[in-house]
Formats: sequence, structure tokens, C-alpha cells
Amino acid sequence: MIARKLLGDSGVLLLVALLVAAAVLVPLSNLTLPPDSPLHVSNTSVQLFGKYLAFAMLALSVDLVWGYCGILSLGHGAFFALGGYAMGMYLMRQIGDRGVYANPDLPDFMVFLNWQELPWYWYGFDMFWFAMLMAMVVPGLLAFVFGWFAFRSRVTGVYLSIITQAMTFALLLAFFRNDMGFGGNNGLTDFKDILGYNIQANTTRAALFAATALTLAGALLVCRFITRSKLGKVLVAIRDAESRTRFIGYRVEHYKLFVWTLSAVMAGIAGALYVPQVGIINPSEFAPANSIEAVIWVAVGGRGTLVGAVLGAFLVNWGKTTFTSVLPDFWLFALGALFVAVTLFLPKGIVGLIAKLSSKRAKKPAPPVDSEAGVGTDARAAAE
Repeated sequence: MIARKLLGDSGVLLLVALLVAAAVLVPLSNLTLPPDSPLHVSNTSVQLFGKYLAFAMLALSVDLVWGYCGILSLGHGAFFALGGYAMGMYLMRQIGDRGVYANPDLPDFMVFLNWQELPWYWYGFDMFWFAMLMAMVVPGLLAFVFGWFAFRSRVTGVYLSIITQAMTFALLLAFFRNDMGFGGNNGLTDFKDILGYNIQANTTRAALFAATALTLAGALLVCRFITRSKLGKVLVAIRDAESRTRFIGYRVEHYKLFVWTLSAVMAGIAGALYVPQVGIINPSEFAPANSIEAVIWVAVGGRGTLVGAVLGAFLVNWGKTTFTSVLPDFWLFALGALFVAVTLFLPKGIVGLIAKLSSKRAKKPAPPVDSEAGVGTDARAAAE
């Protein structure tokens, strides 16, 4: 019963309901209850769990392409970072003359590097709607162009994974350059306001948490709609037997391009929600290790389940927070060991393990009935 709920539609709907409830209750607990109350959620926890929600949305985008279409992406961190940079550019434009150099038009790093005017690609980022639009358009456009060439060339499997990793590494090197106009290795930071509200205020952080939770809930509903539709059935067919799906008449590259681009847009939105909550975006977000870590989140939770991606993102990142506070130098070893253990012993993740245990319990044979004590007694009772 539990397994069916986790793997089926009811599991997704239950998770959506929990996210909506969290979007309401967590800010209320943080802002209205006294700090000594057992139900009070601290400011640190609000910020931390808001970050986990953004990571969960990134994991969901990976699960959509890997779990349902069989595309193992090792470059989704690039789409996440591009969305984050789009939001970071907006936040930098909101600083205005409150920066260190008090220049109303140029961010501090541009003044420091002797830039004379704002680059053309920074135009429009003083408007929130434009920044959010770019957080979707830029990752989506990059994914579309990349996928157009890759899928039409029928690049699949490990070769595609390596190319996606090379893409994010190339962007990492590019954004490290000061002449790119994105802050170089320091990135974008020292944000002041978002939509006119102090970004450090507790009310703003609570609002960002609620916005992220509701956005993740919406993304889950979109993914549920896709995976339940005929499109979702075709994606699963491509995952399980791409050549056979192509031979029966489906344009496989079109389906793959659509879901690939959509997942990139979702990752970009996740990045845009992540940056205001952590207060910085720099080229390290493009690191291939971040994309690989997102794949581990999905593998731990259970790919092809939607719920598993969110669960894995929360559990692994909570473990990371706990582990690095004690043994920070050994986290990567622990993460690698976790991935190996999941691959060997939990190939279907935590959700798959729950399903397996539940099915075993359901298939347990009923205890034998003693004919004399059971049937004979009933027969005698009926005769009487």
C-alpha cells in the first residue's frame, strides 16, 4: 500500500500537498512563534530548507530526462547556474549607488576592473520579470541548440553524458574569465534587495522559502501531467527500447529534444530561486561535480518516480550538511561510497526498496488453517 502511494499518482499529490502546507506553515512558524517555542522554525532552518527545495527542483529536472527518457545528463548544473546568474544580475542591478564605489550604473566589480559602461547583455536586468524570463530562456535555448545537434546525430549513452559534462566544464572556464563581465572567480554577491524588499530580512527569506516550495509543487504537477500522458508513455518507450520506438514511426529526436529543453528550463528556475537564498553565485556552480551530485540525489531516492528525486535531494543534502560539520574533508569519499552502495544494493533507490519490501509482505502466504480446529469446527457449527 505504501509503495503504491509512493510510486503512483497519490504519492506525487501527497508530496504536493505537503509542499503547499510547508509553504504556509513554515513561514508562519518562523515569523509568529517565539524562538523558545518547540514549533518555532529558526531563520537558519528556513534558509537551509529553502536551499534544499531548490536542489530538489534540480533533481526533479534530472529525473525527468534520466528516469523517464534514459538521458543521463552530467551537465544539468550548467542550466542551474545559468538561471542563478540571471537572477544574480538582477540583484546586482538593484544595488545601484549603495555599492562600495557608489556607481549607480555599474556593479562594483566592473568599476574595479575599469569598465566604462554596462555591457549590452546586462540591459534589462534591472527588471525582475526580464531576469526571470532570461532564467528560463537562456538555459532553455542552450539546451535546445545542444540537443538539436546531439539528438539528430543520434548521440546516446555514455557519449552523450561525456559531452554534457564537457559543456558544463567549458562554461566553468568561460565564467572564470574577468572579461566575460560576470564577476570572474568571485562571481556576483553582496545583494541588497529583491523586488524592493531587504533580502536579509526574515520576512523576505520566509517569502522566498514559500515561493520555492510552491514552485516545486507546480513543477511536480507538470511532471506528473507529462509522465501520465501519451507523451510520457513514448518517453518510457524511448528509454527502454529507443531503436524499436524509432522503427514503429516515432520521431525519437523530437521527443528527446522537448523533454531535454523542458528539464533545462526547470533547472534554470531552480537556480534563480537558489541564488537569493544563499546570497552568491559564482563559477563553482558550473563544476561538473555539482551535476554528478544531482545524479546521485536521483539515484538515492529512486529514478523514474518523481517523488524519489525530491526525497533523495533532501536526504543527501541533509547528510552533507551534517557530515561536513563534523568531517568536512571526507564528504566526497562518503558521497562516492554512497553512490557505489546505491548502485550495488539499491539500484531502484529508496522508493524502489520500499516497493520491494511492500510487495514481499503482500505476497507472504497465509498461515495454514488446521482442518480440525478450523473447517471441522465451522462444519459442526453449521450442522448445529
